[in-house]
Amino acid sequence: MTQQEAIHRRNGALHIEGVSAASLAETHSTPLYVYSLGALTGAWDAWMAGVAASANPNVKVHVAVKANSNLGVLSLFARLGAGFDIVSGGELRRVLAAGGKASDVVFSGVGKTDAEMSEALQAGVKCFNVESIPELSRLNQAASELGLKAPVALRINPDVDAHTHAYNTTGKKGNKFGIDYGDARAAYAVAAKMGNLQVCGVDCHIGSGITDTAPFIAAADRVLDLVDILEADGIPIAHIDLGGGLGIDYGEGDAPPPTPEFVKTILNHVHRRGPRNVWFEPGRSLTAAAGVLLTKVEYLKPGPVGGKNFCIVDAAMNDLARPAVYGAFHRIEAAQDRAGEAEVYDVVGPVCESGDWLGRARELNVQVGDLLAVRDTGAYSFVMSSNYNTRPRAMEVIVDGDTVHVVRKRETVQQLLAMESVLP
Repeated sequence: MTQQEAIHRRNGALHIEGVSAASLAETHSTPLYVYSLGALTGAWDAWMAGVAASANPNVKVHVAVKANSNLGVLSLFARLGAGFDIVSGGELRRVLAAGGKASDVVFSGVGKTDAEMSEALQAGVKCFNVESIPELSRLNQAASELGLKAPVALRINPDVDAHTHAYNTTGKKGNKFGIDYGDARAAYAVAAKMGNLQVCGVDCHIGSGITDTAPFIAAADRVLDLVDILEADGIPIAHIDLGGGLGIDYGEGDAPPPTPEFVKTILNHVHRRGPRNVWFEPGRSLTAAAGVLLTKVEYLKPGPVGGKNFCIVDAAMNDLARPAVYGAFHRIEAAQDRAGEAEVYDVVGPVCESGDWLGRARELNVQVGDLLAVRDTGAYSFVMSSNYNTRPRAMEVIVDGDTVHVVRKRETVQQLLAMESVLP
């Protein structure tokens, strides 16, 4: 099921699969995150179609847990046969709780602690993507203490410009991620001599929200050049991990290639250099378009002549941080079409910050009490939410046809206060 099929209008009313947005809000209140099971499955199928159409069948796709870590979402991907890319011990526990296998987990991230390394080693994760020589030494020590060998790939910084937001660029000089390309050969020599490490791959990840294939091709070439050097040095490489980062069209016209075409292009390009086991770690392209944030209009605040009008809703920057953090654009639309003229509004929340906005200069025909839908909020949305202003985090549901599954209950203020205590 495509996003357009999953999230659509019927008689002017927004529906997520077979359920209207209005009925979801009435039953579960707002703010409310809604995910379409059909759209999630369709996005996964698009990746698999690209693999099937390519010249390389030796591919494993690992879902980036950081994009959407809800147990319901992860359990769906586990059932579909996905692996998982994690960046914390907490994410490992989420994968296991959702029915995923540690043997299908890749552990990435620049700041793994001793406790996280030990937990992952004992669980039996498939590979550690290591980002520095000090991390190699710490992982080697952790594995030695447990009498194990840690499978490792070094994350190489290929110095490729992903042409994305500065905060989402991860593969250029000056980024905190990875080992500089010029230092990679020496770093692998160090890793190969450590008794409790097993070198098995080369990893890279150049950024997120990328809508052009060219940076991925450039990064793949850099990785393959390094593999040739390493294998000439007597260090066999079992797989290359090209990370994730494929973006979506949020509505500003910067559309990526269709996922099957993108996957096939990358895999065929790699295959020209010889057969290779290839791993991917997508997140946004699997989950973003499957999600909608529903929010209710609380106030319509007219501005002075020549000033702004404000549509004040019950969702805020604590629920959806991307606009405040990245200046990100999300389409915002009324859940029910109305006759009449639209007004131009800044859509803002109740949080006590001028940075609390969800959309600027949006044409909306709405009244107080109406429902708005913020589109493409299935990735880097709920996972980045907070309790700022002592606001409980939103509920999450998954819609499957006419069935609604509550996959995260709405928090309460009482639950937040229960974690704290007054001074004696």
